[in-house]
Amino acid sequence: MRLDDTWLVVPLYNEAAVVADVVTGARAVFTKVVCVDDGSTDGSADIAKASGAVVVRHPLNLGQGAALQTGFDYVLADPAMRYVVTFDSDGQHQVADAVAMVELLRTGEVDVVFGSRFLDERTEPGRTKRAVLRLATGLSNLTTGLRLTDAHNGLRGFTRPALAAVQIRQNRMAHASEIVAQVAKAGLRCTESPVHVLYTEYSRRKGQSIWNSVNILTELLYR
Repeated sequence: MRLDDTWLVVPLYNEAAVVADVVTGARAVFTKVVCVDDGSTDGSADIAKASGAVVVRHPLNLGQGAALQTGFDYVLADPAMRYVVTFDSDGQHQVADAVAMVELLRTGEVDVVFGSRFLDERTEPGRTKRAVLRLATGLSNLTTGLRLTDAHNGLRGFTRPALAAVQIRQNRMAHASEIVAQVAKAGLRCTESPVHVLYTEYSRRKGQSIWNSVNILTELLYR
């Protein structure tokens, strides 16, 4: 199976050790992958390009929210694009989960699919991280009226019209809550899909620690 009407948008920042495997694995199914290099200094952009991705570059590090919006602007310029999936560059997301999201979107019954690591038992985030993420999701649900189980998962799927309704202004971690709020405000039909977030020693060193979860909660409260 090859998905030619779907773009994978991959924010990229200093992932030279793993980005080749991420892009190669994704392109086995998704023919269109754009990596938005957010000011990497380790050659990540060149590796991603050599692995088959389209690469768009930020000259400076602006943050994951800014990288996603740049990617959204890029893929919306492709008239053949029908669906978009956001996908992390550190190897923690599974291609099969992204495919499942596109299949849900193809039914025509939903506009947005949010990945949730709390709908099954595959993901092991740790007790404290789980508690912080659930608290952040609860606050997001309270302010948006949605009832999600995981509002801060980087794996999401959009139809083209839904993506056009999203405009990210929060450059850093608060962008996840902003996306949820905009989906709710636009009245888009959404659902969740179970995903397996694979926490490795590498991904934990790169920021998938409890402190990253605390940063998410802090930015959400600040907003």
